[in-house]
Amino acid sequence: MPTDTFAALANPARRRILEELREHPAAAGELAALFAIGRPAVSEHLAVLRDAGLVAEEREGRRRIYRLTAAPLAEVGDWLHPFERYWRDRLRDLSTFLDSQEDSPS
Repeated sequence: MPTDTFAALANPARRRILEELREHPAAAGELAALFAIGRPAVSEHLAVLRDAGLVAEEREGRRRIYRLTAAPLAEVGDWLHPFERYWRDRLRDLSTFLDSQEDSPS
């Protein structure tokens, strides 16, 4: 999995853009309206997301419409899955330990 994906996801503004695009495709101007930062900064974030393969851009006249590209996110999910299993196992062990403490006399 390219490290570009993780670098792109590291920024909260880019994650917010992806969350918005999860709901529906949007024009760059619509996305820029979600932030207190300038439109050029949002365009830079969109370029990073596009370069990482997380969004696709289509031109409709003078507008650029962005849509989520889920394949790289699936790769991230696949990569994270073993870690989720690790934490699930650790939490189960903690739960077992705590249950044993409740059952033992003080």
